[in-house]
Amino acid sequence: MSDALCRRFEQAVHIPVDDIRDWVRSGFASPVEWTAETTRQFVLARRGAARIAADYADAGFNVIVDDVIRESDLAQYTNYLGNADLRKVLLSPSLDSALARNSEPGRKPFDPSILEAACRGLHPLLLAENTAERGWIVIDSTALDVEQTIDGILTA
Repeated sequence: MSDALCRRFEQAVHIPVDDIRDWVRSGFASPVEWTAETTRQFVLARRGAARIAADYADAGFNVIVDDVIRESDLAQYTNYLGNADLRKVLLSPSLDSALARNSEPGRKPFDPSILEAACRGLHPLLLAENTAERGWIVIDSTALDVEQTIDGILTA
């Protein structure tokens, strides 16, 4: 989705936070068993993503940071974005649709079944916290394809 969104701009960069987390070569804290170290590594990855995003935004790029984050954790970005404009987007397909998409073969480089519990827990939290009243662009992408979803983001 993020790559397709980037292609709609003349200059754009995609920053996947999970990829930054994967830079850890020793001592990686998996979110399957959430610990204080898992939290610390997410905070570090998000801070790094925000700093990279600020540099690219200052150079005139549109920046798409790809992450699943709750409104209550957003300061992990906003404290490091500098003057970059922030648009918060929640793609919110139904829970069944999200689970089905995550389980599609080849979509994840690991067994996607490990995401089911996290997805079931996060889905209602994201809907409750990441609301239009809090400045989020919320798009129910259950019945939308990639291009329709991107159109929704760009016209919101």
